[in-house]
Amino acid sequence: MKWVVAALAVTLGGCVSVSELENSPETLNVISGKKPEEYAVCVQQQLSESRGQLAVEERHDGLRLVVPQKVGAGPAALVDIDKRGSGSSIKLYERLNNFPLRLGDVKTAATRCISG
Repeated sequence: MKWVVAALAVTLGGCVSVSELENSPETLNVISGKKPEEYAVCVQQQLSESRGQLAVEERHDGLRLVVPQKVGAGPAALVDIDKRGSGSSIKLYERLNNFPLRLGDVKTAATRCISG
């Protein structure tokens, strides 16, 4: 039992870098009719109560949102928003993306902002 608690603590407490998140499988890959700026504002508003300030980085043809962890340092998720025609292509990369008990607030916010 002690080893389970220790393994869980290491898994949940470990830091993840932006490059490690970029190389992880996407948890969401969708297209939205919203422009990158509109989508980014929506996600920031959705996460304003549950997360700290999101870092916004301009990219070649869009934006990247870096979502902070609730507890600890480092990013919890990346939202890559690229311009695509009159809308956006969105990819979400989450820390612990294969852990069934991870918090769902980031994916929920990203999904809610796809339309309307």
